[in-house]
Amino acid sequence: MFRRTFWFTAGAAAGVWATTKVNRKLKQLTPESLAAQAAEKAVEAGHRLKDFALDVKAGMTQREDELNDALGLAHDPDRPDNVRALDGPRRLRAIGNDVPHQNHRPNYSYNRNEDH
Repeated sequence: MFRRTFWFTAGAAAGVWATTKVNRKLKQLTPESLAAQAAEKAVEAGHRLKDFALDVKAGMTQREDELNDALGLAHDPDRPDNVRALDGPRRLRAIGNDVPHQNHRPNYSYNRNEDH
């Protein structure tokens, strides 16, 4: 008789445990719960994306400063929007070399008959 009582109690406890587990899963799968989980994930993803964008911006600023130092570009606070400019002679050389050659033609002659 004691064995039957033990197994009956063990079966009832397993049934209660399984029922509780299934009910919890069913509550997690309701539309309201799924919407709340999706909203939490979206907010979490937004925070990660914002952190990534801030890291990229910091890296861009750091790299820009490194390149400006390597090129000898100086910061001129009198220029609008913090535009950087080359110092004196370097600026004039850069402006002078910026003019494209308008009458530039190749030095070789091209004859269509030579291809055959």
